[in-house]
Amino acid sequence: MILITGGAGYIGSHTNKELFRKGYKTLVFDNLINGHREFVKWGEFVLGDLANYEQLKLCFEKNPIFAVLHLGGFAYVGESVHNPEKYYTNNLACTLNLLNIMKDNNVKYIVFSSSCTTYGIPKIIPITENQSKKPINPYGKSKLMVEMILEDYKKAYGIEYVILRYFNAAGSDHQREIGENHNPETHLIPLVLETALGKRDHIEIYGNSYNTYDGTCIRDYVHVSDIAEAHILALDYLIKKNKSDVFNLGYGKGYSVKEVIKMAENVTKRKIKCAYGKNRIGDPPILVSNYQKAESKLKWSPKHSGLEEIIRTAWEWQQIKNS
Repeated sequence: MILITGGAGYIGSHTNKELFRKGYKTLVFDNLINGHREFVKWGEFVLGDLANYEQLKLCFEKNPIFAVLHLGGFAYVGESVHNPEKYYTNNLACTLNLLNIMKDNNVKYIVFSSSCTTYGIPKIIPITENQSKKPINPYGKSKLMVEMILEDYKKAYGIEYVILRYFNAAGSDHQREIGENHNPETHLIPLVLETALGKRDHIEIYGNSYNTYDGTCIRDYVHVSDIAEAHILALDYLIKKNKSDVFNLGYGKGYSVKEVIKMAENVTKRKIKCAYGKNRIGDPPILVSNYQKAESKLKWSPKHSGLEEIIRTAWEWQQIKNS
């Protein structure tokens, strides 16, 4: 049985679906603060909180858990700057609870949901896994701290890990069974599409004075279904190789905020009104991945990550969600 922490969330629910499709038995452990019970359409579900040590311990004692996919973290950069306590408590302390219970129950495999924010402001684009890591916000720092803890737990206790550093997860399930539904919503593509639907008067662009070709931030968008597939390949890699490693998950190409909005206008056939705000604290100007290591070792490459397809699947989901 595979335990998925945060399996009722955006990436977690897509990963749970993919695991089920591949024949894995899954157990979703989620407190539903940011997740959605209706997204857990596959496997078993336990309402639980990683902060509750005894509750989590009981989950391991009652179920034959073989490996863990850990996606149960908070992931809002801006919020982490204003409320770092929340991020260090959940992303760091709760992960320690999980790892200690894994150790006590002899569970030796974990796939960890990390982030490209661990790199901070990169010196070289595209970003490879061996570049220096100097995160500039508490969210990225919390992810990097867990990466360091995983290395120590491997050496001391034999827990093998694969770290997946996501770039910008986007898009929705092609069967339109699940999708992106955050509250509050902070991600660019759903905010743009909500504006296209008339749910918002305009989309606010956080700054137009970054050191990029059009002044707005450039990000590497990777389809959530591709990220889900990478988790299965990472799990297979751990089981077959019994070897820890870290991989970037991205498309290898970046798009500016203005380019994303333009593509959304093309897909939706609607004009999207914009307004400019201040540059957001903690935002690097450019984040674009080099995913060659994942391609070489995991045999993973993005299949659905063209910007038009990402926005089209997200648009289809938004229309269903708001119908």
